[in-house]
Amino acid sequence: MRTTTGKLTATATVLAAALGGGLTQASAAATGSPEEPRPSSCRPANHTARITQDASSAGHSHYRVTLTAAPGYERCTLAGSPVEVQFSHNGVPISLPTGSYGDQDVPVRFGPGHPAHFDIQVPDQLPTIPADEATFTLSTPTGQIPGDSAASGKLRITEGTVIGPVVAGA
Repeated sequence: MRTTTGKLTATATVLAAALGGGLTQASAAATGSPEEPRPSSCRPANHTARITQDASSAGHSHYRVTLTAAPGYERCTLAGSPVEVQFSHNGVPISLPTGSYGDQDVPVRFGPGHPAHFDIQVPDQLPTIPADEATFTLSTPTGQIPGDSAASGKLRITEGTVIGPVVAGA
């Protein structure tokens, strides 16, 4: 009888270990454990962007575009000024080329709880036109992120508008 109990105990232990391991794997898959890769905060669908007026400088108006990552996404690294910037007003595209300024090689960590922003610098000497949306492509230290991000908020733009590099903070 002692031999039978030992075999049953050994069998039960092996079975429990097998089931327990499977349950742990199933639980990890269901809860999105750290072992599973999470989508990047840098993808356009995984963050929001808002345009607000910032402090003016000599001869320029400034608008801050704040990027905020949604919870549950992986932090990522951005660098430089957004490219392919397009403005619109009430849904009508505005044809206006933009340039960039500042250090384009500084990496910035971005993700949930770690917002980032960039500057839109507009010369004051020329007549401006209203805009209420900007679309843009974010850059990383190694290239561009596929897809267009979009920011909403009122601003005024003109020839000579330039875009600053992404920096940490709201």
